[in-house]
Amino acid sequence: MKPEIVIEYCPKCKWLLRAAYIAQELLTTFEQELRSVSLQPSAVSGRFQIDLNGECIFDRERYGGFPEVKELKQMVRDQVCPGRSLGHSDVKPGPGDER
Repeated sequence: MKPEIVIEYCPKCKWLLRAAYIAQELLTTFEQELRSVSLQPSAVSGRFQIDLNGECIFDRERYGGFPEVKELKQMVRDQVCPGRSLGHSDVKPGPGDER
């Protein structure tokens, strides 16, 4: 069975658009590997958490903020299809590169 992702976001913080953007990016990148990505408004203020098959892979509070989308894609890739290349999302900046 294909994995399912749930993005739990705080509606009071107005994080729906951020959650929807991340969902779109994950669905686009892992179109064949994922069963679904769903959005879930949280009853807990300030929560932004991403679960993969019921297991938390990202928590904004523990992380100390929001990650880059490419970091989230790498987290999902490492669980769903390790070894798969993410193309330019896997390229790390070289010395002197600022991104």
